[in-house]
Amino acid sequence: MSEPITHPNSNRVLRASIWVAIGALIAAAVVCVVWVLVGDANGMIAKAFLTILLLAAFAGVAILEANLASRRPAWFALASMVTWVVILLIGAFLIWMPESDDYFGRGIERFMKFLLIVLILQGALLHIRLFSKAHERHRTTFTAIVTYVTIGLVVILAVMLVLPIMIEDYVVFRPFYWRVVVALAILAAVGTALVPLVNALFAPKKERAAAPAYAPAYAPPMQQWPTYADGATPLPAMPDGSPDWNAYYTGQPTYPQSYAAPVVPVAPTAPVASPAPPAPPAPHAGDGVPPQPMAPPTGPGYQGYPPPPPPPQQ
Repeated sequence: MSEPITHPNSNRVLRASIWVAIGALIAAAVVCVVWVLVGDANGMIAKAFLTILLLAAFAGVAILEANLASRRPAWFALASMVTWVVILLIGAFLIWMPESDDYFGRGIERFMKFLLIVLILQGALLHIRLFSKAHERHRTTFTAIVTYVTIGLVVILAVMLVLPIMIEDYVVFRPFYWRVVVALAILAAVGTALVPLVNALFAPKKERAAAPAYAPAYAPPMQQWPTYADGATPLPAMPDGSPDWNAYYTGQPTYPQSYAAPVVPVAPTAPVASPAPPAPPAPHAGDGVPPQPMAPPTGPGYQGYPPPPPPPQQ
């Protein structure tokens, strides 16, 4: 039932619906002309004007239906066009059928009947469209039977509601007729409720996307502990926990590492392409006097050693 309109069969159905609209337009015009020639001359000008409006409105609706057909299933495009053809014929019937009794406001009454018929037929078409979508969600043998039976009941119910509105001036409908209408309405309502209920109970549920984990608005990146020139050995730590930048040039820690210095894990990095030159010997200080830290030299380098890396951001 959901065959796309781009399918070759769907294109043929669309062309057929357009030709049906053209044929209905021509047939309605011919019938109206015959009524003009052989019918009663009473109110002919008003009826001719209403007929022209009806044909122009149908032509506009047919063009709109043709433009919307590419976004609809083929069966629905054809059903919608046929429904408008039926509305056209009913409108022509209400305009040209002789009146059993003429009184003031008769034309307005027929116009309101025409609008009511349009609402009934278009409401039935909309019901079929939405009901077929519910059936396509979860197809089983049970839901298929219920769907087709319910659609048939809705079509029969729409016809039985339209007929009294059209010909109530010429035919008397007995109470049994309306009992059948009420029974069909009850069965159609039950069938309409069954398919969504079965879908709610047995149709597979659509998986909802998992909610994203909470992430802080700002996450500062973890800074890497500086290393020697080999790019792998971490520098020793000073007593205050900062890197020993002087050891980068001397190759030896400035202070003895007997205290517990914080150890920061170092992410592995790729080794440098060329080996670093041997570190110069550490300067000797006086007995009992620890070596004084050397200030980092300024300039591009120091005796062939690379300049110190920038201090980590605080």
